[in-house]
Amino acid sequence: MNHIVRIDTRTGKVTSQQATPEERHWGGRLLVGKFLLREVPPACDALGRHNKFLIAPGLLGDTPVTTSGKFSLGGKSPLTGGVKESDVGGEVGKKIARLGIRAVVLEELPAAPVTNVLVINARGAALQPCPDLKGKNVTETIESLRTRFGSEAGLLCIGPAGEMKLSGAGIAVTDVHDVQIRYAGRGGLGAVLGAKGIKAIVVDDKDAPAPVFFDEAALKEANKEFVALILADPKTDNRHKFGTPAVLAACNALGILPTRNFSAGQFEKAKEIDGDRIVEVIHSRKGAARMGTPCVRGCVIQCSNIFAGPVGKKITASLQYESIALLGPNCGIGSLDDIAELNDLCNQVGVDTIEIGAAIGVAMEAGVIPFGDAEGAKDLIRQIGQGTYLGRILGCGAVTTGRVLGVRRVPAIKGQAIPAYDPRALKGNGVTYITSPMGADHTAGNMLETASRINPLGIEGQVENSRRLQLRAALLDTMGLCLFTRPAFVKKPTLFGTILKHRYGWEPTYAEVQQMGADCLATEREFNLRAGVSEELFDIPEFMREEPLPPTQAVFDISMEALQQIWEVKAPEGVF
Repeated sequence: MNHIVRIDTRTGKVTSQQATPEERHWGGRLLVGKFLLREVPPACDALGRHNKFLIAPGLLGDTPVTTSGKFSLGGKSPLTGGVKESDVGGEVGKKIARLGIRAVVLEELPAAPVTNVLVINARGAALQPCPDLKGKNVTETIESLRTRFGSEAGLLCIGPAGEMKLSGAGIAVTDVHDVQIRYAGRGGLGAVLGAKGIKAIVVDDKDAPAPVFFDEAALKEANKEFVALILADPKTDNRHKFGTPAVLAACNALGILPTRNFSAGQFEKAKEIDGDRIVEVIHSRKGAARMGTPCVRGCVIQCSNIFAGPVGKKITASLQYESIALLGPNCGIGSLDDIAELNDLCNQVGVDTIEIGAAIGVAMEAGVIPFGDAEGAKDLIRQIGQGTYLGRILGCGAVTTGRVLGVRRVPAIKGQAIPAYDPRALKGNGVTYITSPMGADHTAGNMLETASRINPLGIEGQVENSRRLQLRAALLDTMGLCLFTRPAFVKKPTLFGTILKHRYGWEPTYAEVQQMGADCLATEREFNLRAGVSEELFDIPEFMREEPLPPTQAVFDISMEALQQIWEVKAPEGVF
């Protein structure tokens, strides 16, 4: 992966350059941060000509290492005003890496509104006008692209929300069978892509030369060991059987499940929508319904699902915990079929289920529709795709919705909606939401996994633990590996260095591998500091410091003074 491909979206000019020796050590999230800090004016308009949209496979993107098909999309976020990296599965990341591309950089803005498709293959890259795709939903877009570009191409696209440049817009990526529609949802990157006139990106790695590894045989053996360590962990079997919905019951028991616009931490219908219930429903419906499907080829964890209706026809894939929680309990909705349909509507319109679930919860608090009104919620999402005034407001996220509708209780930090773990009763997540360069993002360092060791209601150890988990997340995102591979590195932290050695010939020490995560976070923080969105300036929502959360009656009470010391305190030994 030695090439940087740049596309001027104003002129259509494409240039390709060799990556420098330094750039060859960057991948995924680290590369996104480095390019933004180096090339994007931090104070620029996120939807303007000076922002850039980046696609970056992880350092292991062209290898057979399990889950390494995950890749990073990035740019300055129209929601947070700071750096944004969102990693996702699907087919595109692996194909870009196998074309020898370290990064794709979209620059400038079209002179007039356009609907273009960026096509990347072994012969190069080019913009193709596709005005017939304007306004089409995600499934329609994918079907049209398949007709034109064939069954083997990797696809990503935006829906109508991205074309309208709504800041809650995400980017859809499909698997090889067009069953799993996965989203780079957070931060409004779909709006950035829409601003650059790009409806879709098609990647075909046919005729690409085979990648050359430093020691291919040893890399395969290292991957076997990696896979064995992952499969030996009990969490892997649980994720395969239940997927991310497995945590819903635990979150409800802990009192951190967002309910009715984060006014409570437990939902009375939790048992009707938890992991056990989803598995029961999927097994009973047959047809397209199934558990244990992958989002990238070669994944041994296979935590995704296909949720089908009563007659076995697919409604959505995959139905994940975050979507269930924000579109379900947070809106007072307790029907799996309704939640699945809401999820699919978000997928088709092209918006982040977390951001829009939070926005609908705020709208419900404002009295636009009552809590529990599933049909009303579906109509609101349809309005986003239709571009009505109310739809555009909701499509710009929870903060915009709260401002326009006069709601004070808005669950967001730095402009981005809080994910499905209420930080009053899982205080470590509050630390991550506030201090992460990504803003309120659970994938930046989620404390749920340590809740059995560190009292989630206590203050002690939360700041240090958040720092450790943020470093780990940054490192995995840089490699292009799923966060669920972490058990392998907990058991054998030196495995990272071993895999990098066999791929590249590098021989990093464990400390040097850890430094990649630290470098990533330091780079992102520097961009945010220059952009005026440093973590030192953005606290948790005021109501979460003052309003007790039933049933624990907890408030978020870790001081800003303590939070501002997160990068100064000593973290527990080791990233993993």
